[in-house]
Amino acid sequence: MSTTPEHVAPDGSDVRELLSLQGGGLAHFELAAGQTSIAVAHQTVEEIWFFLGGRGQMWRRQVAREQIVDVYAGVSITIPQGTCFQFRSEGPDPLAAVGVTMPPWPGMDEAVEVDGIWEPSSRP
Repeated sequence: MSTTPEHVAPDGSDVRELLSLQGGGLAHFELAAGQTSIAVAHQTVEEIWFFLGGRGQMWRRQVAREQIVDVYAGVSITIPQGTCFQFRSEGPDPLAAVGVTMPPWPGMDEAVEVDGIWEPSSRP
């Protein structure tokens, strides 16, 4: 895996693309220590994330459900299509995860900024 991020996601996290097939893609996401992402919702894709390191929180909101989950190495979460979500890194280390995106990521217009619960740290 490259030590330099290939992209900055619409939510502000660093992205390294790992693999892609017709049905989906795998990427590494990282949010620097003490940072908070921009809240977004995906229009056409859904994701599964597995956290590798760091610690923080993930907020998700669907039509009739809203929750904040503590995330750290070993935790898995899903982000169904249309789910509003935001995450923050709370420890001394970056919050890192690998995520499967289905279908593959179509481009920067996929994510729509939404109102989150935390103030984002910065904008891409």
